[in-house]
Amino acid sequence: QVQLVESGGGLVQAGGSLRLSCAASGDTINFYAMGWYRQAAGKQRDLVATITSGGTTVYADSLKGRFTISRDNARNTVYLQMNSLKPEDTAVYYCHANRRTRDYWGQGTQVTVSS
Repeated sequence: QVQLVESGGGLVQAGGSLRLSCAASGDTINFYAMGWYRQAAGKQRDLVATITSGGTTVYADSLKGRFTISRDNARNTVYLQMNSLKPEDTAVYYCHANRRTRDYWGQGTQVTVSS
């Protein structure tokens, strides 16, 4: 069982930056694929970025170049660096962990970008 706790969200002006953190406990994330997803009010949950246990990254096409996912296995933590934020990036951001058939989600952290 993996518990995921996101932090780092908040209110930021357009053009600003935030770094989200996802701290895992209960198991080591070394062999997990990790990811960030987001859900805006009234919309479905969408992929932001994923990173495999080997460090391969995948991004939503619209976010390439602005967002960067990374992982620190020694700290059991995954990060999402978000730059040049836009009002349309406003959403709850969720951390996800996957290993084979096991999926875990965090509770989410709110990111609000003001214009």
